Amino acid sequence: MSHETPDTPAAPVAAPEIAKAPVAKPRRRLLPGFNLRDIFRMSGEKSEPRVGLVILAFSVLFLAITGRLVALAAFPNDQVGLRRATSNATSAARPDIVDRNGVTLATDVRSVSVFAEPRNILDKDEATELLTAVLPDLNAKDLRDKLGTRRGFAWIKREITPRQQAEVHRLGIPGVGFVPENKRVYPNGPAAAHILGFANVDNVGIAGIEKYIDSKGLQDLNGAGFATQASDLKPIQLSVDLRVQHLLRDELVKGMEKYRAIAAAGAIMDVNTGEVIASVSLPDFDPSNPVDAHEKDRINRINVGVYEMGSTFKALTVAMALDAGKANINSTYSTAGGMMRFGRQVIREYHGTGRTLTVPEVFLHSSNMGSIKMALSVGVEGHRAFLKKMMQLDRMTTELPESAAPILPPRWGEINTATIAFGHGLAVAPIQALAAVAALVNGGKLITPTYIKRTQEEADKVAQRVIKPETSEAMRYIMWLNGERGSARKASIPGYFVGGKTGTAEKVINGRYAKNKNFTTFMAVVPSDKPRYLFLSIYDEPKGYAESGGYSTAAWNAGVTTGKVIERAAPLLGLPPRFEPPTAPFPLMARLGAWGTR
Repeated sequence: MSHETPDTPAAPVAAPEIAKAPVAKPRRRLLPGFNLRDIFRMSGEKSEPRVGLVILAFSVLFLAITGRLVALAAFPNDQVGLRRATSNATSAARPDIVDRNGVTLATDVRSVSVFAEPRNILDKDEATELLTAVLPDLNAKDLRDKLGTRRGFAWIKREITPRQQAEVHRLGIPGVGFVPENKRVYPNGPAAAHILGFANVDNVGIAGIEKYIDSKGLQDLNGAGFATQASDLKPIQLSVDLRVQHLLRDELVKGMEKYRAIAAAGAIMDVNTGEVIASVSLPDFDPSNPVDAHEKDRINRINVGVYEMGSTFKALTVAMALDAGKANINSTYSTAGGMMRFGRQVIREYHGTGRTLTVPEVFLHSSNMGSIKMALSVGVEGHRAFLKKMMQLDRMTTELPESAAPILPPRWGEINTATIAFGHGLAVAPIQALAAVAALVNGGKLITPTYIKRTQEEADKVAQRVIKPETSEAMRYIMWLNGERGSARKASIPGYFVGGKTGTAEKVINGRYAKNKNFTTFMAVVPSDKPRYLFLSIYDEPKGYAESGGYSTAAWNAGVTTGKVIERAAPLLGLPPRFEPPTAPFPLMARLGAWGTR
C-alpha cells in the first residue's frame, strides 16, 4: 500500500542536534600544477651532479696525496734525505761502560758532521775548492764526485772539530750543513782495549764488549727511537778494575821491552766468581782511534790466541791422577834414565834428577816423566774425558765475541796423552787454562769466566764441580810448595803466601818445534791457603839477559813479571800482607804426612 504526500505542508518537526565533524581544509598548492613531492624529486635530481663533483674532487685529492707519498718513498727529495740522515745519526746512542768501581771506560759525546745537498750546490768546483781548504784531509776528487751527483744528501766529513765547524760555517756555501751525532770515546786510551773493543763512525759496536752490547738488542732500540742518548740506557758495569788494569799493562810493557819479546799478555781472575779483574794483550791499540786494531799482531791473545801452555798444564795432570784415585799425595814415580821412548819418539827430562820422586816433587822439579806416568795411569780415554770436563777441548765463550777453538791432535793415542801431560801437543786459549787452574784451587768448581760484574750467588749458580775438595787442597799445597822451594820462587812476594807454576813451551814454526823460540807462561794463586785471585803472565819469544845467565825460560821473565804485578795489585784488591804464616793452612796434607809438611 502506497502513501501519498498531502498538499498542505506538514508542521516542522524539531530535529535532534548532531555533532559536526571537522571539515578538512583543502591542501594549499605552492604553484599551479606542482605539489610537495614534486619539489623533493626535483631537489634530488639537481643534487646528483654536485655530489658526484665532491666525490671526484676528494678522489683526485686522495690520489694526489698517495702519489706524493709514493714518490717521496721512491725518490726522496733533499729534505727527506736530510731528515733521514739526521734521524739515523742522532739515534745511534750507546750506554756508558764502567769498571767495577763505576769509573767510566767508554761514553758518548756529542759531535758534529758536515753534509752536502748536491742538488742545491750551484758551483760544484768552487765548493770543492773551499771545503778542501778548510778540511785538508779530504780527497778533492772524491768530494767533487759526491757534489756532482743529483742526490739529495751526501756526507762530506764525519765528526769534525768545533773549529772546523766554525770555518765551514763561515764559508756560507748554500747546500752545506751540519748534523749532530754521537761519537764514542774511550777516556783511558789503550787501557782495556781488547776487552772494550770499539765502535765505528756510525756508533755500531765492532768488537769486544761494544759488539756484545749490540748483540743484546741495542741497535733494535736505536732503530725504534727508544735510545737517542746515553742517559736513556743503563750503564754496562764490567768486572774489570781499571786501577789493576793499568798496572798490569804497565808491568807487561816494561817486561816486553826488557825481555825483548815480540808480544806479551796477562790476566787476573777472581777464582771464586770467575770475574776477569784485568786482561791485557800487547801490542794493543787505542779504541778511540783504532786504525791499527785489525793488524794481525794486535789480536786478543788471552781469548783468541791458542798456545801450548807448557808445564802449567802439569797442574791438570797431577789433579787428574789424584782425583781419579790413581795416585795419592805420597805416591812415587821413578825418573831413572831421564827419558821415555814411544816408538821412534823419545821424551826427555829437562832438569832430571834421575831418582824416584813423590807427587809434590814431580811438580816442583817439573818432571816430564813423572807427569807422563800419572797421565798413563789414568789412560788415554780417561785423560781426554778429564780435559773435556775441564773445558780444554772446546771453544770457550764469554761475553767477548772473539774466541778461538783449541787445536787438538787429529788422532789421540798414547803418545798424545804423554806429550799433553806436560803441556805439548794441545793448544788452548789462555782464558781456558786460567779457568781450569782456578777450579783446581777454589775448592773444585769450574766457573766460566766473565767480563761483567758478578756476585758470588750468581757465580754459584753457574759453577760445576769438577774435582773433589780434597784434591783442591792438595793442589793448593803443591803450588804453594813450588812457590817456596821450586820454580815459582821469583813470584813469591813476602806476606802473600803465593803458589804458582811456570810453563815453557817451544814454539811450533812451520810444523816443527823451534829450539830457540819459547812461549813462556806463569800462573800464581794468591793466597794459597784461601785463594782469592789467579795471576797469569805470558811472553812470546822472550830473550835471555845478563841476570838470567842467558836463559829465556818462564821463571826468568813471566815469573818475575807476575811477582811485580802481585806486589802492586794485592793492596788494591783488598789483600793485606800477612807477616805471620797462616795456622794449619793445609790440614789434610799435614794429616797424610805429605812430602814437605815435616
